[in-house]
Amino acid sequence: MRITRMTMVAALALAACAAPALNPVAPEGAIANETRGDAQRGQASFYHPERFTGRPMANGEPFDPESNSAAHRTLPLGTVAEVTNLRNGESRTVVIEDRGPFIRGRIIDLSPRTADELGMRESGTAPVEVRPIGRQANAGRDE
Repeated sequence: MRITRMTMVAALALAACAAPALNPVAPEGAIANETRGDAQRGQASFYHPERFTGRPMANGEPFDPESNSAAHRTLPLGTVAEVTNLRNGESRTVVIEDRGPFIRGRIIDLSPRTADELGMRESGTAPVEVRPIGRQANAGRDE
């Protein structure tokens, strides 16, 4: 009986190893597979204008609070995305040039200018939809 149990345990372990890989877990609040250009929904925040101005982003360029730069954890650097504020319907185009946000539940960090244009600067965060729409020419290091 003992050999039978050990054989069953070994067989189950091997079967688990042979199972197809699951998709990686998306950031909390994300609801789509961004590798195909599908939209994600979640919370957006924005860079503090004085604290981050001039600091290098993941692409090596200094952060400019008047730019349309954005940070995302997984979209490739140089991805052009449309961000829509789900509270008011305002949309803007951003370029993923940095990594982040690193606060649970948030899917994108925006420049202060973009946050102003989306009408979310006063509240600090907003529910958004992020839809990749293309790539910037000569973009990023993580192809």
